[in-house]
Amino acid sequence: MGFRESRMGVVQNSTTVLVVEEHKQRPTYGTQYLAAFSASMGAMAVGSVIGYSAPASAAFRWQNSTDNATSEGFYLGKEERSWFAGTMSIGALLGCMVAGYTIKTIGRKGTMLLSVIPLIIGWALIGLAQNLAMLLCGRILCGLCTGTTSLTVPTYTTEYASKDIRGTLGSGFQLFITLGVLYAYVLGTVVESWRWLSVVCGALGLVYLLLAVFLRESPIYLLTKGEEEQARQSLQYFRGKSYDIEKELQELKDSLRESSDARLSLKDLSSPCVLKPLLTILLLMFFQQLSGINAVVFNINAIFQDSGSSISEDASIIIIGAVQVLSTVASTFLIDRAGRKLLLSLSAGVMAISITCMGVFFYEKEQDEEWVVSTLGWLPLTSLMVFCISFCLGYGSVPWVMMGELFHPSVKAAASSMAATFNWTCVFIVTFTFESLQEAIHVYGAFWFFGGICMINFIFCLTIVPETKGRTLQEITASFDSPVAKAVR
Repeated sequence: MGFRESRMGVVQNSTTVLVVEEHKQRPTYGTQYLAAFSASMGAMAVGSVIGYSAPASAAFRWQNSTDNATSEGFYLGKEERSWFAGTMSIGALLGCMVAGYTIKTIGRKGTMLLSVIPLIIGWALIGLAQNLAMLLCGRILCGLCTGTTSLTVPTYTTEYASKDIRGTLGSGFQLFITLGVLYAYVLGTVVESWRWLSVVCGALGLVYLLLAVFLRESPIYLLTKGEEEQARQSLQYFRGKSYDIEKELQELKDSLRESSDARLSLKDLSSPCVLKPLLTILLLMFFQQLSGINAVVFNINAIFQDSGSSISEDASIIIIGAVQVLSTVASTFLIDRAGRKLLLSLSAGVMAISITCMGVFFYEKEQDEEWVVSTLGWLPLTSLMVFCISFCLGYGSVPWVMMGELFHPSVKAAASSMAATFNWTCVFIVTFTFESLQEAIHVYGAFWFFGGICMINFIFCLTIVPETKGRTLQEITASFDSPVAKAVR
């Protein structure tokens, strides 16, 4: 009996040890989700900048410039409205360039805190604007924060996130952008004054600042600065007190050391671990913007006005904003389950069909407006709903997640800055030329143009885009024949 009891005690002790060991190897997620929420409030602040231009531009379209309830003394012509929408992208270009330098020098957290300054000043200039110049300066400054945030937050999130939830946390960036857009859309229907609307949108920047103060710095950034003890504390914070971080920390140190030994730079474009991921991300950013998403979002009020649909314009806009949020929520659950490649492929294919249908509506409207509006008045809202859902499920978040995954550590800051700058260059081109494109090839021609780009994109996703689901950053780097491939394999 004594032997049997002793034996059972050994078994129980062994089981307990195994449970404890297993627990040590299972990270906690609470601190990671909290950090993602805090950082992503910057994305919500950015979303309100993007969404603001739609209700504000609609007010500026009113011919009666003395109508204080709408334009408040401002009337902007077509070209001026294009500049008003497009100048935000100019600021975003500058923001990407600034962030490419500051995330290496003052860190990811420091860059996020710094980006709030131009955002607050920009909203103040818009709210107090007495002329077009003040409006444009305000939009540029808000865009500066937009570009900085679009580079910094995805980089920060992918660097601390566990590999099994990295996609989910990374896609939170796009989710909060859509929440910010919806925030601006909804309040734009309630707050008649575009000046007061700038105040309530600017308040999001203050919330972002308050939350960002309490963020922990990225462990990868701390290691690059030689602050190993701080990096250990940061990683322990994100993984939980009982998690054994030593193996993961050593892998990060080895990867960074070998990256430093390799001394890769963007000049080494012939190296597969630089060229392949860089071209992939640049094409993803190109297709993301040439889908026409920002042309739609920035001008959605005007699109519904021109469609002549009997459905309320305010209701349509709020519905579009709401489905963007819901579909992005779905994307956060699917990205680590369905994978990046599948979501991108489905996104591109459905966008091609839906925006082509939008073009069909406007083509038929030119032929017989009365019949089309009365019979197909539901089509603009339906097509744009499907278009926005499919965009948010894949192309809204996945390119930003993959930007943080694909690049070699030694070129991540510079390559990510290049990719984000290229993205906002495409945003500026599309939004600034959208109305001119409609005049040149008709409204339906513009939508068919975007539809054709989406079809090419669909083929690209099926044949070229790599899958990164469930792989560590080191394994992804190794797949591009990087200098750390032997260490990973």
